[in-house]
Amino acid sequence: MSAIDRLKALGLEFPADFSPGGNYIPFRRCGDVLYFSGQGPRMASGDWITGTVGEDVTVEQAYEQARGVGLALLATAGNAAGSLDRIEVVKIFGMVRARSDFARHADVINGCSDLLVNVLGERGKHARSAVGMGSLPNGMTVEIEGIMRILPEDENGLV
Repeated sequence: MSAIDRLKALGLEFPADFSPGGNYIPFRRCGDVLYFSGQGPRMASGDWITGTVGEDVTVEQAYEQARGVGLALLATAGNAAGSLDRIEVVKIFGMVRARSDFARHADVINGCSDLLVNVLGERGKHARSAVGMGSLPNGMTVEIEGIMRILPEDENGLV
């Protein structure tokens, strides 16, 4: 089953593509490696989803927000590679805006990690960091950056 078929089976579609909010680009390709700028959760309107996990945002809500960021990363990766079936996730760095006594950062960033594995299978398994922050840009709840690799095609155009 293709990655897009798995995405559809999960009832998911890619979010709208949003422009960066500063003097940077969404990703940089170096050979077969994609380096992604940090992305945060957005509403369909493009507005940031804001709050502090453990205060006015639950772990479950933040998990879903991290899942949405993972979906945005996949959309960008698929566009960069021409197909999600050529994407392999190498590393994810997840930041959680949380209270100082919050300790479940990994549970939040699992939203992104679980999505990547559910859509890409073994190619979605990755190294990861999940850390807490006192603040994040625009007040967003999570910010996630990543490193992914574009797999080569064989002579038949298959990965």
